[in-house]
Amino acid sequence: MTAPKLVFPCSGASDVGGLSDRAARQMTLDQTGKMYCLAGIGGRVSGIMATTQSAAKILAIDGCPLNCAKNSLEQAGFKKYEHIQLNDLGLEKGKTPPTPEAIAKVAMAGAAKLVC
Repeated sequence: MTAPKLVFPCSGASDVGGLSDRAARQMTLDQTGKMYCLAGIGGRVSGIMATTQSAAKILAIDGCPLNCAKNSLEQAGFKKYEHIQLNDLGLEKGKTPPTPEAIAKVAMAGAAKLVC
């Protein structure tokens, strides 16, 4: 069995947090990555930590410049990961509803980061 490519969206309360979450779910449906539990990283849940340590690749998707997903991974000791911040894709907090087009844009950018 191949090690998974894990996707950690910020899933925050803003529009771009929701977009991050929906893009990660789309990546799971597309089988380009597997959405995984950022709260488990924050809580240092042993099984989630172990699975993440054995991942083939890790992707953090942050909705805004606060970089909560990236910071959560780093504080848990993860150093090797890919990162997307939606602002860098032109998707601004408070101005970006999770439309199918926006979800596809983020999912495609995420898939590109996980190509081995």
